[in-house]
Amino acid sequence: MAVTIKDVANYANVGVGTVSRVLNGGSVNKTTRETVMKAMRELKFTPNVTAHRLRKNRTGVIAVLVPIINHPFFSEFVERVEEAADKYGWSVLIVSSQQKLDKENGIIEKIRRKEIDGAIFVTHYKHDEKDLQGCPFVSIDRPLSKDIPYVTSNNYEATAEALEYLISKGCKKIGYIGSKPIVDSEVMQREKAYLDTMAKHGFEPRIVNDVIMHGEERGAVDKFFAAYPDVDGIFAAGYTMAQTTYGAAIEKGYSVPDCLQIIGYDGSFEKWGNIKSLTAVEQPISEMAKAVVDLLYGVIEGKQVTTRTSMKAKLVIGATTK
Repeated sequence: MAVTIKDVANYANVGVGTVSRVLNGGSVNKTTRETVMKAMRELKFTPNVTAHRLRKNRTGVIAVLVPIINHPFFSEFVERVEEAADKYGWSVLIVSSQQKLDKENGIIEKIRRKEIDGAIFVTHYKHDEKDLQGCPFVSIDRPLSKDIPYVTSNNYEATAEALEYLISKGCKKIGYIGSKPIVDSEVMQREKAYLDTMAKHGFEPRIVNDVIMHGEERGAVDKFFAAYPDVDGIFAAGYTMAQTTYGAAIEKGYSVPDCLQIIGYDGSFEKWGNIKSLTAVEQPISEMAKAVVDLLYGVIEGKQVTTRTSMKAKLVIGATTK
């Protein structure tokens, strides 16, 4: 005969309601929770997940939308989201949405039709706030609306630290190559930090920050080198941009890091590149993924959650600076 919640409650010497709260992630003190969990293990109790989801009108599926999958930051982010989602028993639907706004709109519709429970958005598109109302969403970098929580890194401070490092290593003609977002995003703080740091030191800005899609980085890099051939330091506002900058610099005869030093944002991701390591601002991807998953759980459960969560990135010194 199958073990029931009542059996667990009797074994743990607690009420059935207490066992139910443990199963549903409710408020239970740590000692009692551990007692109930131990009873479940010893009795080999298996919750009826399907019945539980039906009662709560849940599917047990969330979506994570990223522009592209074959990008080191997004690939690792998705992997970490899947790991964090296991804690809640969620399956993860992965959607690559670059140049496909209809895919993002389709996820919104799936949430409205109760086909999935919620979504994590890493989006380059602007959505009407009215379309998002009542939908459980969490975002990376982008405040989709005043009510939708998001997780970001300390873009301004981390960029400023990286630029000061280039200056400390003798760079005076420092450039910035970025991919300008077309929606409100904290990624814009990287450009602001660059301009502020150049003004602080009295350096001339050298900047190319165009609206481009992933995969179009080489055009921006070539445009930059054509405009500023005398550059001695470059801050590239993303990993792919930094890798592309390094490759183009070598092709054009620059000696890295002796004559040209390069720092990227996102991380180094040596397994993806053809160089030993980039000096890079490394975002805490695992912690960011865990945070968005926990926030999404809170939103789905109707809990009050923090709107903006900022996590500290760190500068990791690699082979592209002195």
